[in-house]
Amino acid sequence: MALIRASVTVVEPLAADMTVYFYAILFARYPEVRPMFPPGMDAQRGRLLRALLHIVDLVDDPESLVRFCGHLGRDHRKFGTLRAHYPAVGECLLASLARYAGPAWTADTAAAWGKAYGVVADVMIGAAEQDEAQRPAVWPAKVVHKVLRGHGIAEITLRPHMPYMFAAGQYVSLETPWWPKQWRYYSAANAPRPDGTLTLHVRAVGGGSVSDALVHRSTVGDLLQLGPPMGDMVLDAAVHRDLLCVAGGTGLAPIRAIVEEVARRGGGHNVDLFLGARTGAELYGVDDMLRMAQQHHWLSIRGAVSHEYIPGIRGSLPEVLAEYGPWYQHDVYLSGPAPMVVSASQTLTQHGTLPDRIHHDPFETPVLSAH
Repeated sequence: MALIRASVTVVEPLAADMTVYFYAILFARYPEVRPMFPPGMDAQRGRLLRALLHIVDLVDDPESLVRFCGHLGRDHRKFGTLRAHYPAVGECLLASLARYAGPAWTADTAAAWGKAYGVVADVMIGAAEQDEAQRPAVWPAKVVHKVLRGHGIAEITLRPHMPYMFAAGQYVSLETPWWPKQWRYYSAANAPRPDGTLTLHVRAVGGGSVSDALVHRSTVGDLLQLGPPMGDMVLDAAVHRDLLCVAGGTGLAPIRAIVEEVARRGGGHNVDLFLGARTGAELYGVDDMLRMAQQHHWLSIRGAVSHEYIPGIRGSLPEVLAEYGPWYQHDVYLSGPAPMVVSASQTLTQHGTLPDRIHHDPFETPVLSAH
């Protein structure tokens, strides 16, 4: 573990160049894998780097490492990844690390990385093969409804052609016909429905090819592809009866799904929901949630605006949470931009909430910032 962490410290300042080199030698040595990847590789390089750094972070937490690598293995089925591809990736990854670590790359370091990669690959392969016996790698899904919500946000409802089992709070990967092999992650905005449909909240972001196509180009009848559902930010993770839910922007999607799931189970929890935005006009989805609060006595809602003077609560979500707490007897569900999630987590832990009671999507999966 010490050798792996020391070598990562050396290569991390050069990590962007290292991932370019990794894919260059992978495609040069094994050209048959190139068609598995999109023409533009920028997002893919970033994804590799985030996953690699997260694996290193988890190297002394075996339970979390196995869970994360299992997710990766199952998710990689949609790319057509096979057992035979793993040795090629390992060979090129170690060659890239050796090149950019320089003198820090010793025989012992190489052996440590080889052993670590072997463990990661075995977990990923095992998870993928187990998953293959239970369900498909991808689910074709038709757009059956689309609503534009303003501020570049669209609600897109899909009906998968085959049963698609997911839990409220999970996220899904999605491929469009306009950008083949460019998979992006979005949270389902609903609990499982009897008709099998799921609704995604998509914001078109600057430079975001996939999100822009979904918001401005997709139409009812279009056929998309879904990868397997992922994520552990689910209601069954809660131990307390009281829940605190915090949503910034389109981070409302998984929070809405969790609230729907509480209702579906008969309202067994009290839910305090805080919605945040920079301006009142950007306070997304508040009307829908207020209607839900009128139906369910266990749900209370507060909206906070940070950059505009309007009636109501003013301030960032972390500031407002500190004002309205304490929340140490609640399970907490956070969703939104990563800086908000980090700041809110720090505020809550400073006020007594145990870290393992704070649930959010992993930062290495760009659910809300994906293009």
